[in-house]
Amino acid sequence: MRLVAEKLGGERGGELLFHGLDFMVSAGEALLVTGRNGSGKSTLLRIIAGLLAQAEGTLRLEGEPAAFEGLAAAAHYLGHLNAMKQVLSVHENLHFWQSFNGRGKYSIAEALERVGLGEIGHLPFGYLSTGQKRRASIARLLTSERPVWLLDEPTAGLDKASETQFAALMQEHLARGGLIVAATHLPLGLAGSKELALGAPL
Repeated sequence: MRLVAEKLGGERGGELLFHGLDFMVSAGEALLVTGRNGSGKSTLLRIIAGLLAQAEGTLRLEGEPAAFEGLAAAAHYLGHLNAMKQVLSVHENLHFWQSFNGRGKYSIAEALERVGLGEIGHLPFGYLSTGQKRRASIARLLTSERPVWLLDEPTAGLDKASETQFAALMQEHLARGGLIVAATHLPLGLAGSKELALGAPL
């Protein structure tokens, strides 16, 4: 399996943010997308996720598992807003996403244990701290199987211990043949990761 972009361009509000991007990410690899604010990091992830159309170029997932039809179906997208309902409990939120996306390697209870939230699954998501909300959203990646993880500033709000914990989860995902594309300002602790720097003059 590999994700391939050729001469890819993206825009926001009619303004071209990047163009001519060529990159390839294979199973077991991570691509870290870096660049100043406004350079198009989030836009690129949303294009890969199928939430935005590219302005130019091509994007494809080759050799995806038979259970997934196309890139959008094979991808988990973790954005800034966590995609959780504030009034539902953590468990209810994860149950919704598992019902929508299908079951993964971990049960909801196991996923919450993996991110250190095993005791608070009953609480409304809105009651959680910023770091706890982020960890609950990371648990969503574990409850449904998707080979492609698209992560937008995934460690925002996490303390050092949680960053280390998440790095281990990402390494585990890569070791199982998944791939990761992450927009980040900070190192993610992923050995051997590739880097794509946005923000060069158009």
